Amino acid sequence: MNMTEPKVMLVDGMALLFRGYYANAYGGYIRKTKAGLPTNAVFGFVRYLLDACRTFGPSHIVCCWDMGSKTFRTDKFDAYKGNRPEAPADLIPQFDLVKEVVSGLNIPNVGISGYEADDCIGTLSKQFGQHMDVYVLTGDHDMLQLVDERVKVVIMKKGPSNYAVYDKEKLLEEKQLTPQQFIDLKGLIGDTSDNYPGVKGIGEKTATKLLVEYGSIDGILENLHLLPKGVKAKIEADVEMLHLCRELATIYCEAPVACSVEDSHWRPDRAQIATLFEELEFNSLVKEIGKLIEVS
Repeated sequence: MNMTEPKVMLVDGMALLFRGYYANAYGGYIRKTKAGLPTNAVFGFVRYLLDACRTFGPSHIVCCWDMGSKTFRTDKFDAYKGNRPEAPADLIPQFDLVKEVVSGLNIPNVGISGYEADDCIGTLSKQFGQHMDVYVLTGDHDMLQLVDERVKVVIMKKGPSNYAVYDKEKLLEEKQLTPQQFIDLKGLIGDTSDNYPGVKGIGEKTATKLLVEYGSIDGILENLHLLPKGVKAKIEADVEMLHLCRELATIYCEAPVACSVEDSHWRPDRAQIATLFEELEFNSLVKEIGKLIEVS
């Protein structure tokens, strides 16, 4: 894309794939090729990706993936993400297919066993942020901790082309917290989708109030004697879990990820993509990608 300023979009692959699957699965109609291969999630994924490319105009793109459920977080806490149901049967074959499609779009797939996609995105956001603006595309509010001078987190909301773009100012204005305090917020309130509890009985409102007042979990613990009796008792009862949950909530930004600025430079090959989309019977998307590449 011929942009004066280079910018990279780091894509949370699973967030787009699951969203693509559920957006298209409710009516009971599952998109399949003539040969019977289910493609609804991949179709949704590509539509979301193209929409974000149109909206944000990245010159560089990387797509990050989880590599299985065992990570350094499950080593620390067995139940981490232990509540996740099995993936629907018609989604399973699409996990490999989506990566083939991403490769066919000339976008690198990145994932490291033992780490989550979040850790890859966090690491790359720090690396790329030294050279260019970074847009993290996700549906996951955990990523808000990555917001930085040159890193914006783009949360996909319901409906097409509907994004909330967070920089430090927007985060402070809407959530009253700094990116760093987001980690402590998760430590205090836990995360039901990742299955770690935080401090029993402390909700987002109380946690935010405590963080605004005392700055961090450490600040809160140093000032326990000033807290209302009930809140103090809850924190004291769960202090070990609080420390563990803060660790689980922290995105690790030094994962051994190798993806250079050059590798991530997006050069879509129109003919290659047209062939790929025709094979998958994504006929409506052939035109869309054509238009997008013309603009670039």
